[in-house]
Amino acid sequence: MTGTNIHHALGLHMHQPPGNLRLLIETNPWEAEQIIRCYERAVRYADLYRDVARLHVGFSGVLLEQLLDPDIVDRYRHIVDIPAFLDRYAKASNVELIGMGYYHPIFPLIPKADWEEQLLRGRAIMEQVFGRAPRGFWPPEMAFSMDLVPILARVGYDYVVVDGVHVRPTDGVQDIYRPYLACENGVCIAVVPRDRTISNGQESGFDPDWLDTEAGRHVQSSPRPGEARLVTTWSDGENGGWFRQTHEPSGFFGHFFAPAMERVRRGESAVIPVSLSTYLERHPPTTEAKVQTGAWNVGSTSGYDFGQWTGSDSQRQAGESVNLASRRYWELHRQGGRLDPDARLALAEARALILEAETSCFLFWGEAWIPQLYARTEAAGLALDRVAEALGQSGSA
Repeated sequence: MTGTNIHHALGLHMHQPPGNLRLLIETNPWEAEQIIRCYERAVRYADLYRDVARLHVGFSGVLLEQLLDPDIVDRYRHIVDIPAFLDRYAKASNVELIGMGYYHPIFPLIPKADWEEQLLRGRAIMEQVFGRAPRGFWPPEMAFSMDLVPILARVGYDYVVVDGVHVRPTDGVQDIYRPYLACENGVCIAVVPRDRTISNGQESGFDPDWLDTEAGRHVQSSPRPGEARLVTTWSDGENGGWFRQTHEPSGFFGHFFAPAMERVRRGESAVIPVSLSTYLERHPPTTEAKVQTGAWNVGSTSGYDFGQWTGSDSQRQAGESVNLASRRYWELHRQGGRLDPDARLALAEARALILEAETSCFLFWGEAWIPQLYARTEAAGLALDRVAEALGQSGSA
């Protein structure tokens, strides 16, 4: 199978909401162990097969923030050595590190004024931890809109992974096994479509035979079966029993990844692992596409809207509280030159709370987690009241 034209870009998404690693180790240590081992396991297996494996791993900034916390490092030390596995990622040339917004926000649902800081903070902590900036971007929950294109290019990203069901090529030929250019306001970025069907298999459990068969079948029915084909699969890397399985021969890395890499070593695989940066250098996109606004399929939703995060009145009201807090912050920020040091600190405190309130998990998990969002927007409101008072204005409306 050494002559195959099917290349496989395999991606894993890693994220924990603010404070969750501490909460888990205190209240559910078994789940905490399952999750923390996922982060260590991915880079260990990539290293075992560094000659053939190519893996894409994305970390949210807030997850890395927790992994850098000395208290978290100490609490999990009996399970894994967190600094050691982070260093291993930094040195793993066959792991392409993928960026995202720092607090894992649903970008189309948060104020555009906050996009750049979420992106810049996310890139900055990746560089701090791993010594290299990510070239590719994974939009949290795959929630994408074309308005993101110019800002992603401006902050330094070369490409973005999007759910293939949302890609609309300008040539009218629907083909998710090739990259495209997405252009907005004269700025373009490479777009890599994700194969939703095969990604669902990656998420729930598959083996090398299934991947070879399905990838081959999908490619043969694609518009350009004879050309170079890029099959991109992406899923969470620490959710579900398949990834959290501590008996490694029964989980993703033992049951699928290791046998698949052995097959690649023997030249028997129908798909060849590839990094997206390498593939895009060899096969730069030339055809343009628009990407329909939407997210990936989560829970019972299709991803064509944002129902998982906006489906109830309480979710919509909570989301609006973030927008109101952000708008008030920017109004006061514009007057920041008149602030004394205490008021400047209050403004910075409010800013951090608002960005943290934009964490998608507070809306995703519904009623149980919405209070965490309000705890941040309300604290931000109090901090902004202090800023307004320093400016001689009334408090919150």
